[in-house]
Amino acid sequence: MSTDSTSAVSAVSPAPAPSPTTASTTASTPSPTTASTTSPAPRPETLAVHPPHVEITGSRPLGVPLHQGHVFAFDSADALATAFTSTEAFLYSRHGNPTVRTLEDAVARLEGGTAGVSFASGMGAVNAVLLGLLGSGGHVIAQTCLYGGTYGVLTDLATRWGVDVTYVSGTDPEEVRAALRPETRLLYLETIANPTTRVSDVPALAAVAAGAGVPVAVDNTFASPLLFRPLDHGADIVIHSATKYLSGHADVLGGMAVFKDAELYGRIRRHAVEQGASTDPFAAWLTLRGMQTLSLRMERQCASAADLAARLAAHPAVAAVRHPALAGHPDRAIAARLLPDGGGGVISVDLAGGREAGRTFVEAVRLASLSVSLGDVKTLVMHPASTSHHQLDATALEAAGIGPGTVRISIGIEHVEDLWADLEQALEQALRTAV
Repeated sequence: MSTDSTSAVSAVSPAPAPSPTTASTTASTPSPTTASTTSPAPRPETLAVHPPHVEITGSRPLGVPLHQGHVFAFDSADALATAFTSTEAFLYSRHGNPTVRTLEDAVARLEGGTAGVSFASGMGAVNAVLLGLLGSGGHVIAQTCLYGGTYGVLTDLATRWGVDVTYVSGTDPEEVRAALRPETRLLYLETIANPTTRVSDVPALAAVAAGAGVPVAVDNTFASPLLFRPLDHGADIVIHSATKYLSGHADVLGGMAVFKDAELYGRIRRHAVEQGASTDPFAAWLTLRGMQTLSLRMERQCASAADLAARLAAHPAVAAVRHPALAGHPDRAIAARLLPDGGGGVISVDLAGGREAGRTFVEAVRLASLSVSLGDVKTLVMHPASTSHHQLDATALEAAGIGPGTVRISIGIEHVEDLWADLEQALEQALRTAV
């Protein structure tokens, strides 16, 4: 799509040569010297509805402009009609918006994709991909440990549409090969699984799916494009909850899907427009603002998470710690190969005292916050079995590697020693609960 690449390039192109006039105003009313006696000037009531438009010349905004308006006007009926089937012009913000398009281009460029589609939430992106590719009687292969919302959608599709789901570990390509069927329509993975931090062997699994002509979608929320780019390793679609690391400041809700080729992009985009889970321009603007510090935040959060994971592993209140940077992580070899720049900012901890210890721990933190979500500049803790993965029964929780005492810690950008002091005092309280 030509407008995607053009807008991405224009964001970094040099400013045009300055002109004597730095801004011009296109007024709604003719000037006194050109006013016709047969066309009187509009009255105040009309002028209030039609303000002048300021066109910037000789310079460019340093920040991304916020185009909050949701509807766009045309000069001809043919142009308006064409806009309904083309992305060359903006029509209505459910179909596209300049600020939203800038976000789509920015994330697509980061992920190395052809184009992206932005959504009102991460689940909006997940639903658009699943509903756009799956139909009645279809089959999907999915990783066992998934975000609870994604698991819930797959379960609902199985119940209402007869979509069959085969769950695999995410590390063994032979499992995928054995699960393939003629009706398989999708392989769905997470780069770093939520909340167990298991790492999928995306290249190995994607190669098997590609051999069968099955598209691969990867939720890359935990890694971000700074740590891993699934499209470079065989994936066809990348999904993000932009609420998390991309925006990073707990002030916006958003989702994103990025596509390797134009055919899949067009297919999902058409479905997304009709689905209506469109991004608000202000949310897109906030996400773009947050992305400017993504590399700085990820570097700090990865380093602090690796440090704290090692300390947590040595505490007597902890039964197990999972973080891709730890030598004892079950997927350490895969992480070392695919995530050389860091294992992300999330730590999964199994407390020795079980569910009560987990409850005590998440309520005892003082600097960290007991909250859903992750990827924020603030450290967040939660108990997945009773919150983000409440849709899973005991059997599904066990299969996903989530125990009654599992807590998820999303590390922020606070000083690591302050974080350890807070986590340590909460662990001491959890330890007293265990005994």
